[in-house]
Amino acid sequence: MEETLKIPAHVAIILDGNGRWAKSKGLPRNVGHTQGARNIETICRAAHSLGIKYLTYYAFSTENWNRPKDEVNKLMELLRDYMKTAVKRANKNNMRVRIIGDINRLDDDLIESIRNLEEASKDNTGLNMQIAINYGSRDEIVRAVNRFIDEKGAAHITEEELSAHLDTADIPDPDLLIRTSGEQRLSNYLLWQLAYAEFYFTRVPWPAFSEKDLKEAVAAYSSRDRRFGMIKES
Repeated sequence: MEETLKIPAHVAIILDGNGRWAKSKGLPRNVGHTQGARNIETICRAAHSLGIKYLTYYAFSTENWNRPKDEVNKLMELLRDYMKTAVKRANKNNMRVRIIGDINRLDDDLIESIRNLEEASKDNTGLNMQIAINYGSRDEIVRAVNRFIDEKGAAHITEEELSAHLDTADIPDPDLLIRTSGEQRLSNYLLWQLAYAEFYFTRVPWPAFSEKDLKEAVAAYSSRDRRFGMIKES
Protein backbone atom coordinates (compact mmCIF):
# COMPACT_ATOMS: atom_id res chain seq x y z
CA MET A 1 0.00 0.00 0.00
CA GLU A 2 1.44 3.39 -1.02
CA GLU A 3 2.23 5.69 1.88
CA THR A 4 0.23 8.91 1.95
CA LEU A 5 2.39 11.96 1.34
CA LYS A 6 2.57 14.81 3.84
CA ILE A 7 1.71 17.82 1.71
CA PRO A 8 3.39 21.11 2.60
CA ALA A 9 0.89 23.91 3.07
CA HIS A 10 3.26 26.51 1.63
CA VAL A 11 5.95 25.98 -1.01
CA ALA A 12 8.42 28.72 -1.96
CA ILE A 13 10.29 28.40 -5.26
CA ILE A 14 13.39 30.14 -6.58
CA LEU A 15 12.93 30.17 -10.36
CA ASP A 16 16.48 29.60 -11.55
CA GLY A 17 17.94 28.49 -14.86
CA ASN A 18 15.88 30.30 -17.49
CA GLY A 19 18.95 31.64 -19.27
CA ARG A 20 20.90 28.40 -19.01
CA TRP A 21 17.94 26.43 -20.33
CA ALA A 22 17.78 28.73 -23.36
CA LYS A 23 21.54 28.59 -23.93
CA SER A 24 21.50 24.79 -23.85
CA LYS A 25 19.04 24.91 -26.74
CA GLY A 26 20.90 27.58 -28.69
CA LEU A 27 18.21 30.18 -27.95
CA PRO A 28 18.42 33.76 -26.63
CA ARG A 29 18.14 34.20 -22.84
CA ASN A 30 14.86 36.05 -23.23
CA VAL A 31 13.26 32.93 -24.71
CA GLY A 32 14.13 31.16 -21.46
CA HIS A 33 12.42 33.88 -19.43
CA THR A 34 9.32 33.61 -21.62
CA GLN A 35 9.15 29.85 -21.20
CA GLY A 36 9.79 30.20 -17.47
CA ALA A 37 6.88 32.64 -17.18
CA ARG A 38 4.58 30.19 -18.93
CA ASN A 39 5.62 27.44 -16.54
CA ILE A 40 4.33 29.37 -13.52
CA GLU A 41 0.71 28.61 -14.39
CA THR A 42 1.52 24.95 -15.09
CA ILE A 43 3.06 24.49 -11.65
CA CYS A 44 0.21 26.43 -10.02
CA ARG A 45 -2.25 23.86 -11.38
CA ALA A 46 -0.03 20.99 -10.26
CA ALA A 47 0.38 22.47 -6.77
CA HIS A 48 -3.35 22.98 -6.38
CA SER A 49 -4.08 19.40 -7.43
CA LEU A 50 -1.62 18.15 -4.80
CA GLY A 51 -3.35 20.14 -2.06
CA ILE A 52 -0.72 22.86 -1.62
CA LYS A 53 -2.42 26.01 -0.31
CA TYR A 54 0.27 28.66 -0.82
CA LEU A 55 2.86 28.98 -3.58
CA THR A 56 5.42 31.80 -3.61
CA TYR A 57 7.64 32.46 -6.63
CA TYR A 58 10.87 34.48 -6.62
CA ALA A 59 10.50 36.24 -9.96
CA PHE A 60 12.63 39.40 -9.76
CA SER A 61 15.02 40.37 -6.99
CA THR A 62 16.29 43.76 -5.86
CA GLU A 63 19.66 42.68 -7.29
CA ASN A 64 18.23 41.83 -10.71
CA TRP A 65 18.21 45.52 -11.64
CA ASN A 66 21.97 45.09 -12.13
CA ARG A 67 21.44 42.76 -15.09
CA PRO A 68 21.87 44.12 -18.65
CA LYS A 69 19.28 46.81 -19.38
CA ASP A 70 17.85 44.91 -22.34
CA GLU A 71 17.24 41.83 -20.19
CA VAL A 72 15.59 43.89 -17.42
CA ASN A 73 13.34 45.58 -20.00
CA LYS A 74 12.30 42.21 -21.41
CA LEU A 75 11.45 40.95 -17.92
CA MET A 76 9.30 44.02 -17.30
CA GLU A 77 7.53 43.44 -20.61
CA LEU A 78 6.85 39.84 -19.57
CA LEU A 79 5.30 41.17 -16.38
CA ARG A 80 3.13 43.56 -18.41
CA ASP A 81 2.00 40.72 -20.67
CA TYR A 82 1.12 38.62 -17.62
CA MET A 83 -0.89 41.47 -16.10
CA LYS A 84 -3.03 41.86 -19.23
CA THR A 85 -4.89 38.62 -18.50
CA ALA A 86 -3.97 38.07 -14.85
CA VAL A 87 -7.31 39.11 -13.35
CA LYS A 88 -9.30 36.94 -15.75
CA ARG A 89 -7.07 33.90 -15.14
CA ALA A 90 -6.98 34.38 -11.38
CA ASN A 91 -10.76 34.53 -11.14
CA LYS A 92 -11.23 31.65 -13.57
CA ASN A 93 -8.98 29.48 -11.36
CA ASN A 94 -10.36 30.89 -8.06
CA MET A 95 -6.79 31.91 -7.20
CA ARG A 96 -5.75 34.75 -4.93
CA VAL A 97 -2.68 36.60 -6.20
CA ARG A 98 -0.47 38.87 -4.14
CA ILE A 99 2.81 40.61 -4.94
CA ILE A 100 5.53 40.82 -2.29
CA GLY A 101 8.46 43.21 -2.55
CA ASP A 102 8.83 46.95 -2.97
CA ILE A 103 6.71 47.69 -6.03
CA ASN A 104 7.34 51.45 -5.79
CA ARG A 105 10.35 51.17 -8.09
CA LEU A 106 8.17 49.77 -10.88
CA ASP A 107 6.52 51.93 -13.55
CA ASP A 108 3.16 53.46 -12.64
CA ASP A 109 1.20 51.26 -15.05
CA LEU A 110 2.62 48.11 -13.46
CA ILE A 111 1.87 49.36 -9.95
CA GLU A 112 -1.73 50.06 -10.95
CA SER A 113 -2.07 46.63 -12.58
CA ILE A 114 -0.69 44.91 -9.49
CA ARG A 115 -3.09 46.72 -7.17
CA ASN A 116 -6.03 45.92 -9.45
CA LEU A 117 -5.06 42.24 -9.53
CA GLU A 118 -4.72 42.00 -5.76
CA GLU A 119 -8.06 43.72 -5.21
CA ALA A 120 -9.89 41.68 -7.86
CA SER A 121 -8.63 38.32 -6.54
CA LYS A 122 -8.71 38.97 -2.79
CA ASP A 123 -11.89 36.96 -2.16
CA ASN A 124 -10.86 33.91 -4.19
CA THR A 125 -10.61 30.79 -2.07
CA GLY A 126 -8.39 28.45 -4.07
CA LEU A 127 -4.60 28.51 -4.35
CA ASN A 128 -2.83 31.52 -2.82
CA MET A 129 -0.08 32.59 -5.21
CA GLN A 130 2.52 35.14 -4.19
CA ILE A 131 5.00 36.58 -6.69
CA ALA A 132 8.13 38.28 -5.35
CA ILE A 133 8.95 41.27 -7.56
CA ASN A 134 11.69 43.76 -6.72
CA TYR A 135 12.05 41.64 -3.61
CA GLY A 136 15.06 41.22 -1.34
CA SER A 137 14.70 39.78 2.14
CA ARG A 138 17.08 42.23 3.78
CA ASP A 139 15.21 45.10 2.15
CA GLU A 140 11.92 43.61 3.34
CA ILE A 141 13.13 43.40 6.94
CA VAL A 142 14.42 46.99 6.87
CA ARG A 143 11.10 48.19 5.45
CA ALA A 144 9.20 46.22 8.11
CA VAL A 145 11.22 47.76 10.94
CA ASN A 146 10.75 51.25 9.51
CA ARG A 147 6.99 50.69 9.19
CA PHE A 148 6.88 49.60 12.82
CA ILE A 149 8.82 52.67 13.96
CA ASP A 150 6.59 54.97 11.90
CA GLU A 151 3.48 53.40 13.43
CA LYS A 152 4.61 52.92 17.02
CA GLY A 153 7.28 55.56 17.41
CA ALA A 154 9.34 52.98 19.31
CA ALA A 155 12.75 51.40 18.87
CA HIS A 156 11.92 48.06 20.54
CA ILE A 157 10.34 45.36 18.41
CA THR A 158 9.45 41.71 19.07
CA GLU A 159 9.55 38.78 16.65
CA GLU A 160 5.76 38.79 16.45
CA GLU A 161 5.65 42.50 15.69
CA LEU A 162 8.30 42.20 13.01
CA SER A 163 6.45 39.30 11.37
CA ALA A 164 3.28 41.38 11.38
CA HIS A 165 5.00 44.13 9.39
CA LEU A 166 6.63 41.94 6.73
CA ASP A 167 5.28 41.69 3.18
CA THR A 168 4.03 38.20 4.13
CA ALA A 169 2.26 39.33 7.31
CA ASP A 170 -0.89 37.20 6.90
CA ILE A 171 0.73 34.34 4.98
CA PRO A 172 2.07 31.24 6.80
CA ASP A 173 5.80 30.61 6.62
CA PRO A 174 6.91 28.20 3.89
CA ASP A 175 7.25 24.54 4.76
CA LEU A 176 9.35 23.72 1.70
CA LEU A 177 11.79 25.72 -0.43
CA ILE A 178 12.57 24.48 -3.94
CA ARG A 179 15.42 25.92 -5.97
CA THR A 180 15.83 24.80 -9.57
CA SER A 181 18.90 24.53 -11.83
CA GLY A 182 21.41 23.19 -9.33
CA GLU A 183 22.26 26.27 -7.25
CA GLN A 184 22.20 25.76 -3.47
CA ARG A 185 21.81 29.17 -1.84
CA LEU A 186 18.96 31.43 -0.70
CA SER A 187 19.94 34.53 -2.69
CA ASN A 188 18.34 36.94 -0.20
CA TYR A 189 14.95 35.19 -0.43
CA LEU A 190 12.54 34.97 2.53
CA LEU A 191 15.39 34.80 5.05
CA TRP A 192 13.05 35.37 8.01
CA GLN A 193 10.22 33.15 6.77
CA LEU A 194 12.40 30.16 5.82
CA ALA A 195 13.82 29.69 9.33
CA TYR A 196 12.41 26.16 9.67
CA ALA A 197 11.60 25.25 6.07
CA GLU A 198 12.93 22.12 4.41
CA PHE A 199 15.19 22.79 1.41
CA TYR A 200 15.08 20.87 -1.87
CA PHE A 201 17.54 21.50 -4.70
CA THR A 202 17.19 20.08 -8.19
CA ARG A 203 19.37 20.40 -11.28
CA VAL A 204 16.28 20.73 -13.49
CA PRO A 205 16.10 24.31 -14.87
CA TRP A 206 12.88 26.18 -14.18
CA PRO A 207 11.46 26.14 -17.75
CA ALA A 208 11.72 22.33 -17.71
CA PHE A 209 10.44 21.86 -14.14
CA SER A 210 7.31 19.72 -14.40
CA GLU A 211 4.47 18.34 -12.31
CA LYS A 212 6.58 15.18 -11.91
CA ASP A 213 9.47 17.24 -10.53
CA LEU A 214 7.12 18.98 -8.09
CA LYS A 215 5.81 15.63 -6.87
CA GLU A 216 9.39 14.41 -6.35
CA ALA A 217 10.14 17.49 -4.25
CA VAL A 218 7.00 16.94 -2.17
CA ALA A 219 7.89 13.27 -1.73
CA ALA A 220 11.34 14.25 -0.45
CA TYR A 221 9.73 16.72 1.95
CA SER A 222 7.27 14.07 3.11
CA SER A 223 10.09 11.67 4.00
CA ARG A 224 11.77 14.14 6.37
CA ASP A 225 11.28 14.48 10.11
CA ARG A 226 10.71 18.15 10.89
CA ARG A 227 11.94 18.94 14.40
CA PHE A 228 11.67 22.74 14.67
CA GLY A 229 14.66 22.80 17.01
CA MET A 230 13.18 20.15 19.33
CA ILE A 231 14.61 16.75 20.25
CA LYS A 232 12.14 13.94 19.69
CA GLU A 233 12.11 10.74 21.70
CA SER A 234 13.35 7.73 19.75
